[in-house]
Amino acid sequence: MTTGPVIGTKTMVVSPHYLASAAGAGILQKGGNAFDAAVAVSATLAVVYPHMTGLGGDAFWLTYSAGEGSVRAYNGSGRSGYGVRRDRYAGEAAIPRRGIRSAITVPGMADSWAAVQRQYGRLTFAEVLEPAIGYASAGFPLSPDQYGGSILAGAALTPEAAAIYLPGGRPPAVHGKFVQTQLAGTLQLLAAGGRDAFYKGAIAQNIANYMHAAGGYLTRDDFADHHGEWVDPVSTDYHGHTVYQAPPNSQGFAALMALNILEHFDFGNIEQGSYEYYHLLAEALKLSFRDRDQVLTDPTFHKVPLDQLLDKQYGGQLAASISMQRAAALGSEPIGRDTAYAAVVDGEGNAVSFIQSLYFEFGSGAVAGETGILLQNRGSFFSLDPAHINTLEPHKRTFHTLMPAMACKDGKPAFLYGTQGGEGQPQTQTMLLTRMLHYGMNPQEAVNAPRFVWGRTWGEPTQELKVEKRVGQHVLDDLATAGHIVRQAEEYDGIMGHAHAIAIDGNGYRSGGTDPRCDGAAIGW
Repeated sequence: MTTGPVIGTKTMVVSPHYLASAAGAGILQKGGNAFDAAVAVSATLAVVYPHMTGLGGDAFWLTYSAGEGSVRAYNGSGRSGYGVRRDRYAGEAAIPRRGIRSAITVPGMADSWAAVQRQYGRLTFAEVLEPAIGYASAGFPLSPDQYGGSILAGAALTPEAAAIYLPGGRPPAVHGKFVQTQLAGTLQLLAAGGRDAFYKGAIAQNIANYMHAAGGYLTRDDFADHHGEWVDPVSTDYHGHTVYQAPPNSQGFAALMALNILEHFDFGNIEQGSYEYYHLLAEALKLSFRDRDQVLTDPTFHKVPLDQLLDKQYGGQLAASISMQRAAALGSEPIGRDTAYAAVVDGEGNAVSFIQSLYFEFGSGAVAGETGILLQNRGSFFSLDPAHINTLEPHKRTFHTLMPAMACKDGKPAFLYGTQGGEGQPQTQTMLLTRMLHYGMNPQEAVNAPRFVWGRTWGEPTQELKVEKRVGQHVLDDLATAGHIVRQAEEYDGIMGHAHAIAIDGNGYRSGGTDPRCDGAAIGW
């Protein structure tokens, strides 16, 4: 396990797969900038981490252009189809979690690649897709994480998907050669024709044809009408830093709410890794989740009251409600966790923090015909209750867990950080930032330190606080005494997700850390 950070004087790339990090580094060495490299990393992850992310999924981006001197966000999430209505599921308690009827939102990933690279990139779109195409066509060593994910979710795969990911009924051996010929052909079409090849050309037609034949609801018109959008990020000030998140339909504001609560506590008197540390963070996040669950949806359908939620006075009121001796009895809904976060900083000072996902492992489990594209099941999180804030409606974005983070000091990036894990994303992000900012940890130390995740996971009746046993038995006992429903997790438990971070110090040095729970790498020079 890596214990120290990778430090570069000019560049840094972090991602959950070493080949994706290497792809980004290669683009930087080729003369590309952070935006070119980030798209290359994202596209390569879509190939080498197919159980977590892919062309059939969504992405959110935070970008800092040194030339502009400002942070922007790109919402690369898709909307439900125009023909996707609640009555499609009449008599059902919920939208199916898997299968073609869970694939009801247009994938926003490819559009986001084109938008970021077109706006800020230096190389051609085809050049930044080269590494991904190469790994899809020539193959790559199958990762332990993909192998485990294939065993876990194999039963959810359609026959077309199983033929790719479970040839002969089992995944290839760990580090065995894994080739995705159909996906390589699709990526080549995308590289040659740009984003319109995906949304208005042969790729869209192939997906729509498969949908129609398989009983799905998305049409070619749904793809042709898709567009992501550049939006203003949401932010809050925290201990001399401006912390940015993507706006709704992303849940990013929940992490900002937690920071507005935590700024009312003196971390100088709270030992890192103590009962007080874990209890305080858990309680602050529970309060932010309570409000998040009541308001988060597509803001074009229902206004999300960010002015109120991010008001500093409101944060103070929430802070005053926290007992340092007792856990509040609050709940939340289970949320999917399989995601890939990455970040890039170049020598010019440009920075990109981004995250992408299929929602569950292998998304819907359905591969669209011969495209090699796994379709996401993100839309399955819509509610079928017409009174629910996140109720299913046509052409609507759902409550979205994806949330890349960036903290700036004096107007320039200081920390880029994020993690895999739906409900865990605001929680792990808060741990990462407080550890780096209050306790002086470098990114690798912050990532390595023991973590918790609170909330109910699928099929579990209670709101558990899962805590890695490395915290020590006395901390676990104190948390239980305070009323937390504590479940001891393994030392580096996969349920905590894959977290990565980049820090930029006063000398401009970039230090990077990647999660020991995944197959990632930090590369900088």
